[in-house]
Amino acid sequence: MSLTSAFVLFAVIWFLTFLIVIPFKIKTQGDLGVVLKGTQAGAPEVHDLRRKAIFTTAVSLILWLLITILILSEIVTIEDIDLFGRMVEENKQS
Repeated sequence: MSLTSAFVLFAVIWFLTFLIVIPFKIKTQGDLGVVLKGTQAGAPEVHDLRRKAIFTTAVSLILWLLITILILSEIVTIEDIDLFGRMVEENKQS
């Protein structure tokens, strides 16, 4: 795995994890009873993105390490996830 591939893998894992973490522990305007005119009651009032980004980075780093170890140790290879047998056919032709 090249350095670029490792970075892209980390970025994908980070953004997917962040999108999962964002909705946790949101306090909406409706929950706090202070709904500003022109906004919905479900609009977030308290949204601690810094804490969520730090948590996301920690979780993403752990997931990235596990996936990178799987890839580099070749425990799981592309042939293992080849559902249609296309990799085997290419190897037979060459």
